[in-house]
Amino acid sequence: MNAPVEFHPAKKLAVSMQKLSKRLHRQVGQAIVDFNMIEAGDKVMVCLSGGKDSYAMLDILLGLRERAPIDFELIAVNLDQKQPGFPEHVLPEYLTQRGVPFHIENQDTYSIVKKLVPEGQTMCSLCSRLRRGILYRVAGELGATKIALGHHRDDMVVTMLMNMFFGGRLKGMPAKLVSDNGQHTVIRPLAYVAETDLEKWAVHRQFPIIPCTLCGSQSDLQRVQVKKMVREWERQYPGRTDNMLRAMAHVVPSHLMDRNLYPFTTITPTGVASAEGDIAFDEEPCAPAPAPGRVHLHLGREDEQED
Repeated sequence: MNAPVEFHPAKKLAVSMQKLSKRLHRQVGQAIVDFNMIEAGDKVMVCLSGGKDSYAMLDILLGLRERAPIDFELIAVNLDQKQPGFPEHVLPEYLTQRGVPFHIENQDTYSIVKKLVPEGQTMCSLCSRLRRGILYRVAGELGATKIALGHHRDDMVVTMLMNMFFGGRLKGMPAKLVSDNGQHTVIRPLAYVAETDLEKWAVHRQFPIIPCTLCGSQSDLQRVQVKKMVREWERQYPGRTDNMLRAMAHVVPSHLMDRNLYPFTTITPTGVASAEGDIAFDEEPCAPAPAPGRVHLHLGREDEQED
């Protein structure tokens, strides 16, 4: 009887990373197709912060561009917010080595945020507004037709929960939208990608990560706490985060309570059976969690779960 074949650790890692690469490129490609994010002739401004997510977004978009059936441009843009100790050389060196056109925008938003936000309070809102306005201006100056941000699946789910818990509204983070000034199309190509996969990819690709000393230094943020909660849910019940993201794409207005979306005040019995009607004894939609290593549904497609 033949002995079982044992893979060398290095070979096993290589196979695992190959599978991860395929999954990442497939998920980003699917998001681009589903939301028509990138079209022929587009000039996509890839917002690069120096964190794992934006590095991965640029890396995957570069890979997809090589085999895409359409032509489009990529230009990386970094906003140097003049944070103390920010290594200004890292991104230019990395982008030059990758052969990616880039623009570094120098704006001292760090001092503005530190001056206006009292110590101990959340800096994210003001910092985000300042960055957004600057990036919109830069996109116009560069002639970019799309602005790509590095928010991933977990960011989108956490944002929905944040709005539910603290804002009292069902509002998430869309994969594609028109900017608040009405002049730009903003896309999130990582919409289907799990953060844990991005963490693995960043290590594998050895991205030169630059820590954030503004939002990244605030460990007590409500968003951080909600994110921890989602991580714990996912650990206990694998697939829950995907289900929440899927729910954001399968909304049933008749079974919510927004009178602006559904005419609750005027509905009357018709005598005709309706799929939108109330079924008093619906079964709870709770399936047992899939065992590790088994095939499960991932965003409507079958995907093999990583060990």
